[in-house]
Amino acid sequence: MKQFKIFFKIVTDSNCPLYDKGELLTLSDKALFCPENKATCLILVREMTTLLFTLLDSGVAQDECDEKTYSCSGCSGLIKFKRISEEEASQEGLLAFDLPLDPEREALLARIYDFPMIKAIPDAELNRVVRCFRKERLPANSTFITKGQSCLYLYLILSGQVVVSDNSLVIASLDPGDICGEMSFLGGDIAGADVRTLTETEVLSISGDAFSKLLDRIPALQLFMSKILVQRLTQSNASHFDTFDACMSGWIAEMPPAELFQIFHMNQKTGVLRLVLPQGEAKVSFREGCVINAQYRDQTNQAAIFDMLKEKEGRYTFTTGLSPEEMKAAEIGDFMMLLMEGIKRVDESGEDA
Repeated sequence: MKQFKIFFKIVTDSNCPLYDKGELLTLSDKALFCPENKATCLILVREMTTLLFTLLDSGVAQDECDEKTYSCSGCSGLIKFKRISEEEASQEGLLAFDLPLDPEREALLARIYDFPMIKAIPDAELNRVVRCFRKERLPANSTFITKGQSCLYLYLILSGQVVVSDNSLVIASLDPGDICGEMSFLGGDIAGADVRTLTETEVLSISGDAFSKLLDRIPALQLFMSKILVQRLTQSNASHFDTFDACMSGWIAEMPPAELFQIFHMNQKTGVLRLVLPQGEAKVSFREGCVINAQYRDQTNQAAIFDMLKEKEGRYTFTTGLSPEEMKAAEIGDFMMLLMEGIKRVDESGEDA
């Protein structure tokens, strides 16, 4: 019998003495893995074994899912369960830490183990993380992230060469081990630049929702991403700033609030950023790159910043200089902590940043 592993999520629990709704059952060609720290039901083992042979005989693929609901015959209670993919099980945090990887993913983990992002993740979390990625092969000279369009995935480059550009301006070149798509976490799901392959390229992709769950779960990954965002924004700002400094106005669709705030912070600008947004005018005052005052609708300071980060349309202008009173005002908080907290809140609210 070929190696086989199928995942079932319990969707109904009718007085089952062992298992609960939302838990995971994993069926392989060798064993039935029940939810962690729970006993194995012999009735369920018998029925799942029969189900396994039925599925194998029918030629159903391991990663093929359907809407069919299965159930046990029951004792004092019963459960009903549905097939889900390994990626879904991992993203929902249902897979056990010690559940072994299949040979293909074992080989993949060995291949990426020394990549900077992977090295930032504790070993105990690696199996869970690697299950969330999907391998893709991209042809040469193909644009897989387009400026101004939705970018719903983060990519880890396995092989090949990639460039990040804004119109004809090359911002960065990326090699195996680098990531791209992360800037969309600052500006919602809208890409701020084009990302194009120069050669045939292999990437690992992970959805924004799945990656956000990993960030919430793994503090070390949050820290790594914070550092990457600072580095990338510094690169982007250095490429844009000569033009930007000469023309301090533009459209939010082309440069979202989070990126604007970072530009003024990294370049230690002093002045007032005014934004005309769909729900009214907003204002942010900077002193040598530090935020000292913010207003939007009926919100002020941090709350105003958090609301501005949600906006994707509008226009901005920046004027240099502050009043004597504002030059003496205190900062409203550490800039990077303020920015990351705002992005996290927007993500948790389920709204586009």
